[in-house]
Amino acid sequence: MRKQNLRLMTFLLLAGSLLGLSSQPVFAKAGERPSTVKSVNIPGTDHFVPFGLTIRVGDTVQWTNQDTDDHTIVSDDAFTSSAFRGVNKLIPGTDSNGGKPGVVKIKFRKPGTFIYYCRFHAMLNSDNQPIAPGPKGGIQDGKGNFGTPMMGVITVMDRDDL
Repeated sequence: MRKQNLRLMTFLLLAGSLLGLSSQPVFAKAGERPSTVKSVNIPGTDHFVPFGLTIRVGDTVQWTNQDTDDHTIVSDDAFTSSAFRGVNKLIPGTDSNGGKPGVVKIKFRKPGTFIYYCRFHAMLNSDNQPIAPGPKGGIQDGKGNFGTPMMGVITVMDRDDL
């Protein structure tokens, strides 16, 4: 089942890229201000750049994974106050996406905060804080390292607050 989901996600990302959808602006509905697309990048190292981002209601955030490894966007629901709870999206790395960066977009329609982490490079402790995964369920490289916690924060402001 997981392989089918990964194949479907890869197909949709590739189809969107071929159609040019990934670079198209997000247009507002009648009466709304035009939406902008803000970027969060995952370079060849395991972290989100920028860590913190402030946007307006109606804006879209696009995560682009330029790393060879897959990463995820998982909402930390204990601290997330925006409309997006229960988020768990895969962002394919270049190795599993035909050499192209994986892309995921989310449009934020309500104010609040969106706290997120990568489930491959962080897990939550009893206080819902992201920590580096360890021997009981984390990714370990050939040198015995368990990675660093990957997390980020998006603050969604009302249109008139910025």
